[in-house]
Amino acid sequence: MLYTPEQKIRRDASVWTLVQGILAPVQFLIFLVSLGLVVRCLMTGEGETMALYSVVVKTIALYTIMITGCIWEKVVFDQYLFAHAFFWEDVFSMLVLALHTAYLWAWFTGSLSANQQLWLALAAYAAYLINAAQFVWKLRAARLQAEAMTLSPSLPEGASA
Repeated sequence: MLYTPEQKIRRDASVWTLVQGILAPVQFLIFLVSLGLVVRCLMTGEGETMALYSVVVKTIALYTIMITGCIWEKVVFDQYLFAHAFFWEDVFSMLVLALHTAYLWAWFTGSLSANQQLWLALAAYAAYLINAAQFVWKLRAARLQAEAMTLSPSLPEGASA
């Protein structure tokens, strides 16, 4: 079971659920635009500045959704990260954050060439796609759980089937 009845009530009542529901597709759109710019630059050498900056924008979106996601997790599960229901998603999110943060470090310090930064961005984006798939799968599981609870509501305490 993904959510206890109490957690489901907190999830459904929380403004942070709506925030996550808005930020996730916005971040994905930013990702798609940035991915296009990065791939275009790597293939043609054109648009380097836009490609590099687009990864910064994507990283800011990632930090935003991670921070608000931690708040959501605290509201629903009473802990900021690594709640049982989202443990592996959170573990993989740390890799995604590490790769995006490494990109920011390379971008700010100039320690990698622009080409190397863009390849690092692609690695970060591959990890992001895996992590996004984990969360979509979890969202589907939550919907299936809700449907199952609607079709077979809990019996009153003490009753048997």
